[in-house]
Amino acid sequence: MSTEMTFTHTDAALDRNELAAIVAADIAPGSFVNLGIGQPTLVSNYLTAEQGVTLHTENGMLGMGPAAEGDDIDPDLINAGKIPVTELPGASYFHHADSFAMMRGGHLDVCVLGAFQVSASGDLANWHTGAPGAIPAVGGAMDLAIGAKETWVMMGLFAKDGSSKLVSELTYPVTGLGCVSRIYTESAVFVIDASGVSVRSTHGIGFEELAERLPVALRRV
Repeated sequence: MSTEMTFTHTDAALDRNELAAIVAADIAPGSFVNLGIGQPTLVSNYLTAEQGVTLHTENGMLGMGPAAEGDDIDPDLINAGKIPVTELPGASYFHHADSFAMMRGGHLDVCVLGAFQVSASGDLANWHTGAPGAIPAVGGAMDLAIGAKETWVMMGLFAKDGSSKLVSELTYPVTGLGCVSRIYTESAVFVIDASGVSVRSTHGIGFEELAERLPVALRRV
């Protein structure tokens, strides 16, 4: 993953595809990566052959390619989010239990997950809001969040009521503690480490305004 970072700014917020392209570019060549359901699945469309990234999906596949379209769609070839995908040369298939053994055994370099909340210390909440009647959907999120060497999050920074999803402490049920090292949002990209939360870039919002709206201490990279 990228180690040299300088603060950057764009005048417009990022759309999902622009965000996915940024995440893809940050993945180190030769990495083994799992992309979670939702926004993270778009990352596969922006990985280059030169990167040599191998995508893992928890329903039992290594070597997943971009999303399938048109005549390439095979209803029996899907990712964990039930989206039709393509396969790359050398792709392999295996039992669900073997897939989870890969996740739990520390064999994945990066997982990219969606989230309801992330805390300033890297705690992750992404399987349940705790709301009455809400349907929990943990899937393999706990296994991925703790088993991968790095856990990155793609999410909208602000909820519908305008509140921040980057919080000082989680108020939703926990998926994993201290596991998130990067957060990619339409308004900013964050890095979380022992020194706290750093802002790598802002998009459509200035650093000062961002710092005012978020309930966590921020610094530029």
